[in-house]
Amino acid sequence: MKRKLISMMLSVFAMLLLMGAAADTEPAAALVAEEESAVSQESELETEAQFPDEGSDLEVPDEGEADASEPSSDDPYDYSNSPMVPPIAVTGDSKLLINGRPAPLELNKELQNGVTYVSLSVMTRQLAPTAEISWDGSAARVVTDQLTLTAEVGQLYVEANGRYLYVPDTVQLTQAGQVIVPLRVVAKAFNAEVGYDPETGLTTITSGYGAIQSGDEFYNPDNLFWLSRVIHRESGNQPMEGKMAVGNVVLNRVADPVFPDTVESVLAQKNQFSTYASGVLAATEPSASSTIAAKLVMDGGVVEETRGALYFDSGSNSWAARNKQLIATIGGHKFYG
Repeated sequence: MKRKLISMMLSVFAMLLLMGAAADTEPAAALVAEEESAVSQESELETEAQFPDEGSDLEVPDEGEADASEPSSDDPYDYSNSPMVPPIAVTGDSKLLINGRPAPLELNKELQNGVTYVSLSVMTRQLAPTAEISWDGSAARVVTDQLTLTAEVGQLYVEANGRYLYVPDTVQLTQAGQVIVPLRVVAKAFNAEVGYDPETGLTTITSGYGAIQSGDEFYNPDNLFWLSRVIHRESGNQPMEGKMAVGNVVLNRVADPVFPDTVESVLAQKNQFSTYASGVLAATEPSASSTIAAKLVMDGGVVEETRGALYFDSGSNSWAARNKQLIATIGGHKFYG
């Protein structure tokens, strides 16, 4: 009986030892399980960072979107010097540069009788982007803080700050509704410099002060006084270019060393303009068109047919008719070289 009791006690003691050993192994197993779980969770986080699910706040670029390293139209960085980016094709007229850049094709440059015509509005936008441009059905008007310009369709001139700039083939309106004027005329109105290289055919326009000097400052009042009056007395009933041709003759004489060097002294020469000596010329009130003709020639306008003429008459038996070569006839006047 005593042996059985001892045997049972030993069995119970052995079981207790075994239970204690099992209890010691559980924390180690739990620690290993926790480490494996942490590794698994970390791996899942990395996977989620690369491929977020639909509920994630992270954005994934679509396959069709451009790579961030490639330039886009909204990218402010200048890639022009990058060897990875091909050069951008230049659009515009490479034979006409405005402040160093090819002129826009909308300028619609065209050559008429050796004169380059361009769109007034497009050229204005190139030289004065903030200019106000208007159209009243017959004339275009350009206004900046320095310039007021009017170009009336069909007229032989453009008016700019009170100056009259000659347009030999008139201000024109195209079928597309564009007012076109000679390139050199609009450049002069904006005080821009025109350059031309005959070897390359390249024309350059370079902005200046922004506007032509005003007529009040430019036109010599004494020359304008006498020139407008002699034009009116000699050709008041002639077309505009007939009036201009008479003015050209007077200024050609001023420039010629054979004649006096001022307008009044040319008119005062003996046996030349009888109305000057009689006082009639000084008392004459010139018409608006005669004054415009005087301003046109004072601003460099030359009627090409009579270029270089030094004499004119309205008869057939004058000294010039007998002794000088006939250059051209305009209206009721003949012009001689």
